[in-house]
Amino acid sequence: MTPSDAYADTDAVGGRSVRVVLVDDHRMFRTGVRAELGEPLQVVGEADDVDTAVAVVEAQRPDVVLLDVHLPGGGGVTVLRRLVSRIPETKFLALSVSDAPEDVISVIRAGARGYVTKSITGDDLTAAVVRVADGDAVFSPRLAGFVLDAFAAGGTTADAPVESADEDLDRLTQREREVLRLIARGYAYKEIAKQLFISVKTVETHVSAVLRKLQLSNRHELSRWAADRRLV
Repeated sequence: MTPSDAYADTDAVGGRSVRVVLVDDHRMFRTGVRAELGEPLQVVGEADDVDTAVAVVEAQRPDVVLLDVHLPGGGGVTVLRRLVSRIPETKFLALSVSDAPEDVISVIRAGARGYVTKSITGDDLTAAVVRVADGDAVFSPRLAGFVLDAFAAGGTTADAPVESADEDLDRLTQREREVLRLIARGYAYKEIAKQLFISVKTVETHVSAVLRKLQLSNRHELSRWAADRRLV
């Protein structure tokens, strides 16, 4: 797992605490997560199956739901399908022991804003929750590639199709696409380097290549290009 600084800082969203609901069918794991989460997170509810999760989240309207993928009653995807459109202000971050590509892709398509594995440290998890609450998307670094591959191949999200064929996008290498998406999400070069385990100079080289291939002039144009194609 990457060090905690790969997840950015942990300031409260808008100067307030971040309200969290824990959804996992193992009580001892929930207890451990609750103990590990630091400021500014506030656990306001817990659930151990799909129906309970839906009820608790609807009642509490938390900022973020930490959601296990495999749950009694239908799994994390079922929770997402029942709640994402009804309470769009609540964000979902998958937290699972599984790092299987099919699990990662299924919950992201259903509306989760990120996916981290249970090997994550308490500090990293706290930072990841804050970032998701603030509207960012967070993945354990190895898992991000699954998502990039799937969506570049023409996958769909819960509310927006990804273009299955794009000649401009096809000009980019897989690593250039990864850099493109992170740039479009507002990451600094140093943050991208940490996420992808490459040097800042290599990030700069990839950005220059992307701009050249797409015939764009700056990061602003690149971000707009990515947003138009629903790649962010």
